[in-house]
Amino acid sequence: MSISLSMAAFALAASISPGPVNIVALGSGARHGLRASLWHVAGATLGFCLLLVLVGLGLHEVLQRWPALGVALHWAGVAFLLWMAWKLASDDGQLGDERQRPAPSAWQGAVMQWLNPKAWLAAVAGVGAYTGGEQQLLWLFAWIYAPVCFVSVACWAWAGSVIRQYLREVRYVRLLNRGLAVLLVASAVYLVL
Repeated sequence: MSISLSMAAFALAASISPGPVNIVALGSGARHGLRASLWHVAGATLGFCLLLVLVGLGLHEVLQRWPALGVALHWAGVAFLLWMAWKLASDDGQLGDERQRPAPSAWQGAVMQWLNPKAWLAAVAGVGAYTGGEQQLLWLFAWIYAPVCFVSVACWAWAGSVIRQYLREVRYVRLLNRGLAVLLVASAVYLVL
């Protein structure tokens, strides 16, 4: 298998597996539809690719040198997951309301990646496995990762848009939101244990 194909397989496995960014994409797709959710998808993709490149350029060494910064990022990620879970659990479940909140923005998608422990693990593991400190391989990895990540997160938003047709009643939306909130809390608990 070529290095490019191996990089793409890693990117797919890391990007399409469940995680906080994908859970928000699913919820956004269900609430706002695919088109409105693509800003979140694009931001999450760009945010992750920037994280990947910066880890490859030495950010990981900075975190090793200052472990308190890594601990702060870890707890910020846990707090962010719990905040998102609370927002989902307390949502009123109204779809199509003129006063509804806007879809998650590109900026929110990018920030989510930086507070997402799964993204940090994927960036560190991917850089360690595929680049060997070579910048040319790092840039190749980022170029491969970008479309794979975009399509993967977009699949979650699309799945949300598909189930949207079944969410005509407020109670179903609330049930979905609370289920997604439980998944986010479970992610946060996993990070604490």
